[in-house]
Amino acid sequence: MKFVGGLILGLILVPLFAFTYFVSGSAPVAVTDSDMPFESYLAHKALNARIKKEMPKNVPVPATEPNYVAGADLYKQHCAVCHGVPLSPKTAIAAGMYPHPPLLFEGKGVTDDEAGETYWKIFNGIRLTGMPGFSKSLTETQMWQIALLLANADKLPPAAKTVLVMPAVIPAPAGLQTTPTSPVPAPPTPTK
Repeated sequence: MKFVGGLILGLILVPLFAFTYFVSGSAPVAVTDSDMPFESYLAHKALNARIKKEMPKNVPVPATEPNYVAGADLYKQHCAVCHGVPLSPKTAIAAGMYPHPPLLFEGKGVTDDEAGETYWKIFNGIRLTGMPGFSKSLTETQMWQIALLLANADKLPPAAKTVLVMPAVIPAPAGLQTTPTSPVPAPPTPTK
């Protein structure tokens, strides 16, 4: 009888303690805080199990130079601010994120991941990491082009590498004058 009473008490106290821990402001929620116990381990286990279960097994887009170049252009537009490009330092946005986004062109990157795994991450995003899902903003083909680019990042054709390292050109908003104008005269100085 004592065992059952202790079990019931434990089933009530543990969730109550966890609830109090989170709502009292004690949980590490700031980017600069350390991990909660087992946070990284449990998050990776859950993510890997879900990806393994749902990722596409067949790549419907061929691994061609035009697809790599298109993937490189899309990557620079949508991914590089967090995940970086070759030969460039980490951006201020990437440095301030937690968990830190992996730099996909440094070290092994994601070349050891199947294209279907990377596609799943691009399509769905990853909760509580800052990684958005692009299923509503990119087409299937565009998401596959990025996935192919990353899965083959260690053996890209020169044209795709060139797109990745070219400086980004940011177009001026419509209606904004971009040609130099004559200097604006200084306001008159007040007289005494």
